[in-house]
This record gives sequence, C-alpha cells and structure tokens, in this order.
Amino acid sequence: MNESELNLSEVDCIFLSYDEPNAEKNWADLLNKVPWAKRVHGVKGSDEAHKECARISETPRFITVDGDNVVDPKFFSQVVNMSKFPNGNLRQYSWCGKNFINGLVYGNGGLKCWTKDFVLNMKTHEASDSARGQVDFCWEENYTQMVGLYSMVYNNASPRQAWRAGFREGVKLGLQNGVRVKLIDPKRQLVRRNYQRLMIWQSVGADVDNGIWAILGARLGVYMTHLTDWNYVEVRDFEYLNDMFSKSYSHLTEADVLHKIRELGEIIRLKLNMNIAELGPIESKFFKDVWVNPPRLEIATREQDTDWDILDL
Repeated sequence: MNESELNLSEVDCIFLSYDEPNAEKNWADLLNKVPWAKRVHGVKGSDEAHKECARISETPRFITVDGDNVVDPKFFSQVVNMSKFPNGNLRQYSWCGKNFINGLVYGNGGLKCWTKDFVLNMKTHEASDSARGQVDFCWEENYTQMVGLYSMVYNNASPRQAWRAGFREGVKLGLQNGVRVKLIDPKRQLVRRNYQRLMIWQSVGADVDNGIWAILGARLGVYMTHLTDWNYVEVRDFEYLNDMFSKSYSHLTEADVLHKIRELGEIIRLKLNMNIAELGPIESKFFKDVWVNPPRLEIATREQDTDWDILDL
C-alpha cells in the first residue's frame, strides 16, 4: 500500500474512558470487534489523556474510541486516500457519531484518527496557551472531517452522565471561535449548525432513559455561561462537573428536573432570545423521526468549510 493510503485496520485503536458507567460494556464490545485494541482509563485532563494514548500507540497513527461509544465494525475496513487533502499525511481525521439522546450527528463523541507527533505536541484544554483552545480540540490546525457515520454515542447510562454531556455541549456550542461572547442575537451570532445543535440539546431527549437530565444540563450550561459570571473554562474539568452534580443536582426527583427545565427555559427564551421547546417523550420521538442532520462536505477541513463544526472529544 502506498504512503498516501491510510488503512484503518492497520492503525492502533485505543479505547479512551474516564468514569463512564457504560465503559466496561462498551470496552467488551470493542474487543469483540477489534481484538488488538488498547485502553487508557481514568487519566485526568483531556490533553493529558490523549497524550497517554499517543505514548502507548505502537503505530505512527492511532484511533480513539470514547468510553461512551459503540463502533460500527465497518469503520475498520476503510482505506483513506490522504492525497485528497493538503498535507494529508499530517492531518487528523474525524468521523461523526450519532447521539442516542437527541439524534444529532456531528463530531461530538465521534471517532478520531490522530498522528502521534501531533498529539504529543499539541496544547489544548488544561495545557492550552490560547483562549480558544481551552475547552476543545477543533481549533488546532490540520483537522479534517470525514463523511460517514460509524458510531453511536450512548451518554445516557446514568443521570450524571447525561447531565454532564448536556452541560458540556450547552457551554461549548454557545461559544464563538472557542470563547465566550455576549449573546444578543444567538441565531445570527453563532455558526448556523452549532446554533441548531444547541437548540436541540436543550429541547430533545425526553423519550430515552435519563434524557431529561441531558436537557437540564444543556440549559444550565447555556444559563451559567451567558447569564452569570461563571468561568466557562471549568467545563473541561470532569471532576469539577462531577462535584457540581453531586452537590446540587444528584438529589433531584424527576418532577424536580422537569420543573427546573421549565424554569430555565423561561429565562433563556426571555433573556437570550432562544426559542427552545418543551418537548415530552412523544414530541421528542417525533422530532428524531423527521429531523435530517445537515450533510458534511465530501471533504471538509477547517480551512475549507466556513460552517465548521465543533469537534468535541
């Protein structure tokens, strides 16, 4: 095989987990499909966790599979023609994941193929030396978004997991170029696709286990980021978020959660001009049956796509 071809079956596959309640089940599933897979577990900090993946990889590139992710085995039969991309052998490749809670399909939780050199030298999240790199990876150079859906993201195995997933996206999707701005007209200020996703995270999911916790988390993330002086950079720290949930939300009943969702909804609609919806289980299921996720470009790089997606790892 020539040097411009990337055979994904010949690249190290690393399962990256932290504290996901469904991680062991998903790890067992991955091993059935990819017996050569390796694992990194419990490393604090997204930047450092990915660097640990790079350290244990025995190939120049490696694939990361998040702990809440179930992979379609067809993914590993792909051969990527890197010559389609500028400096293709140096690029980091990203595939979509489908979120089980709300049906969204984008980079959040999807599969990634990295070069070891890139990861070992990057400075993101807790290691970031720039404002926009403090809560996500997508602002680094040489990202390439690939067409194709090859995994399902199940981040609803517990109330905390669903709340944390929603909270993180509620914060990050409302940022502009990775930093907080004063939202006056979010529909115009935010990238169109990210605005749509932010609205959906705050509205859809009541039809699945713990889905209302994700909706609560998303609305709380929006509220705290744009209507308080809370330091939004804390969203990168899973232990900080776990502690917040434990102290303030773990005791809530289902009725409490629904009340807080409605309460936050009234504030967000009034003060941020976001027309989020109060959808029950039937309405959420209906939405997911008819919603069509926007297609990606056949070849999408951050340099080419002015409607660049947030890539959440």
